Amino acid sequence: MGRIGDLSIFFEEVMNIARKNSQTQVNEKIRFKEVRLIDENGEMVGIVPTNEAIERAKYVGLDLVLMSANPKNPVAKIIDYGKYAFEQSKREKEARKKQKVIEVKEVGLKLTTEEHDLNVKLKNARRFLAAGNRVKVSIRFRGREMAYTSQGYDVMENFLEKLSDVAEVDRKPKVEGRNMNMYLSPLKEKTSKK
Repeated sequence: MGRIGDLSIFFEEVMNIARKNSQTQVNEKIRFKEVRLIDENGEMVGIVPTNEAIERAKYVGLDLVLMSANPKNPVAKIIDYGKYAFEQSKREKEARKKQKVIEVKEVGLKLTTEEHDLNVKLKNARRFLAAGNRVKVSIRFRGREMAYTSQGYDVMENFLEKLSDVAEVDRKPKVEGRNMNMYLSPLKEKTSKK
């Protein structure tokens, strides 16, 4: 994959930047008659006709970029648009890095799950919760087991009881078709006030 994979990632990023930037109004694409202008030094000039602001930006070799599209008082700034777009994409990339993706991991049980198997599933659920993931606990009812959904609730309660020190219920056990599902999330750390 190597070089081809790198190129496809590069083109994908370029297309994403182009898509995002197409939403930003620059120079002649600004549809307002007048804008509140901020010059290249960051100083407020005041309300100026848009075509005059564009001429002023071109005179200093920069672009007029609409910063706030508020219909009452749109704000435009004279800046280097290429640099602005690059910094925007850089900030978005940093924000994406800082985001924590929470996955939903699933633990499947049966009405007839034996003690050892239950302990293995508890151990896996604890591991998932410790990693900060949500856990979906599900029981699949097969054949005539649908008549024993009350036993399914008991199995879920038992499972939850054994995880009560590390998990809290996001969604209580609920029968959906032939499945019973319950969602757990890690306990939120309690902050102590001093």
